[in-house]
Amino acid sequence: MKKIVVFGKPGGGKSTLSRELSTATGLSLWALDAILYKKNGERVPSDEYSKKHAELVNNDSWIIEGFGTLETFWLRVGAADTLIYVDLPYLVHYWWVTKRLLKSLFVKPFGWPAGSSILKGTLAGWKMLGFSPRFWTPALFEEIQRRGQDKTIYRITSVRELNSFTKNFRRHGVRT
Repeated sequence: MKKIVVFGKPGGGKSTLSRELSTATGLSLWALDAILYKKNGERVPSDEYSKKHAELVNNDSWIIEGFGTLETFWLRVGAADTLIYVDLPYLVHYWWVTKRLLKSLFVKPFGWPAGSSILKGTLAGWKMLGFSPRFWTPALFEEIQRRGQDKTIYRITSVRELNSFTKNFRRHGVRT
């Protein structure tokens, strides 16, 4: 594992999982939201994002967490050797987006773009979750599998699987 992509719907624990993987593997972690948004919470121009994304993908090793744009998503899928799709039940995603908002009253969420409103991010997360059933479809996963035939693909579909996945990496680590 040298190039890992972690993706899925908002509030699925992707940032936490990615941090665990980074610790276990020693690979650099890049949260796409940190390059997709300015410090004031506005999106960066698309050409600026695309340039930074291309620089990341061209590195020898990395963990890239998040979705970004559909175009850059497919570029990461093509460049990666490991794909991790966090696909928990929708109620879990909604709860964890809400829980992140509540926890933010005390501590800034890991990987959250500096200066970005967590309330606005939460509202956007809920909105994206409402749209998600039309996007995160079985057909999309089939396309991911088709494009990732030569890659290791993990699809995490329950909190138990997510906890087990991170626990195994903490316990055993991975050679890069």
